[in-house]
Amino acid sequence: MATSSARVLTDRPGRYAKQLAAHMARKIETSWDADAGVGELRFSAGTSSLRAEADALVLTVEGAEADLEQLEAVVGKHLVRFGAKDELVVAWTRDSGEPGTQWRNDGE
Repeated sequence: MATSSARVLTDRPGRYAKQLAAHMARKIETSWDADAGVGELRFSAGTSSLRAEADALVLTVEGAEADLEQLEAVVGKHLVRFGAKDELVVAWTRDSGEPGTQWRNDGE
């Protein structure tokens, strides 16, 4: 399995993780533990882990290498949409060291 990670700077990581998990729960299996600050999104193509730190939401997606871009896009696009007011940026880095996709509100 291949992985890709992103560290999204925000002063409200738990709020965004909870919102992402709740929104995605309409279509996939999700979990969010506010006390532990961790959660997971389970897609048919792979998984995404969510971890709230003091100043960032740390995201990791894992799946077949061919599915990483799609997993990055689904998680990144939704999070950026929720965080439009805070101008969140999701810049993925693959476990190979290569840059993954990048998501921000200006359409990039």
